[in-house]
Amino acid sequence: MTQDERLDFLLRYLLAERKEYASIRMPDSVSEKRHLLRSLMNVRPPIPASAEFLAVQDAYLQARLSERGVTRLGELKPAQPGIYLWQGDITTLAADAIVNAANSQMLGCFVPCHGCIDNAIHTYAGVQLRLACAAAMRQQGQEEATGHAKITKAYNLPCRFVLHTVGPIICGSVTKADRELLASCYRSCLDLAAETGLHSVAFCCISTGEFHFPGELAAEIAVHTVQAWRQQHPNQIEVIFNVFKDSDYEIYQRLFQ
Repeated sequence: MTQDERLDFLLRYLLAERKEYASIRMPDSVSEKRHLLRSLMNVRPPIPASAEFLAVQDAYLQARLSERGVTRLGELKPAQPGIYLWQGDITTLAADAIVNAANSQMLGCFVPCHGCIDNAIHTYAGVQLRLACAAAMRQQGQEEATGHAKITKAYNLPCRFVLHTVGPIICGSVTKADRELLASCYRSCLDLAAETGLHSVAFCCISTGEFHFPGELAAEIAVHTVQAWRQQHPNQIEVIFNVFKDSDYEIYQRLFQ
């Protein structure tokens, strides 16, 4: 199968899953097809898919990853011993684990093509990630508490695992409890990574997007928490602070000066 044939197969499969999609026509351009595929994957509930679908999806996503390129830890320059600052797409980073800023349902973002990191991670990992998260939540029997962390495989991402954590949602002023919960997100992820035997973790800017935690304060908490954890666990885990926006990069640069 060519990459175009894989894309068409995946679209036909997903469109055939639900009767309400019967009126959706197959787009003409590759970019429109990719947009539709991401949308369909984003809204798809955590239901099993056929072995053929998974095989084609995995081949398609691996080829897309090759097109987008992979960044490895060895290519990065440390900002401090064992700590890195990297601006780029976290779904192309080959660390042992990347951190997903999840919501309390822990099932990913269901908004088609939304710009949040939760959406991107689930999109490029494949449908298996939502299934794995749903299984974990069924076992837990309740929503995920803020400041905790869970781990899943990364499936079609270049990292090995995804650490999912729910950050505090800010409505008004940031409270002491909000600060403590955000710090707990970082500690929980590092503790879980250490328990799993991982050696590198890439953090996104937890809670600073849809959850409205002020970027500069969030970065200060992130850096101080990680530095304190690494002092207590020397040389155990290397940490990458991943940013996407120029403004966040500048904030972290100042903190490392």
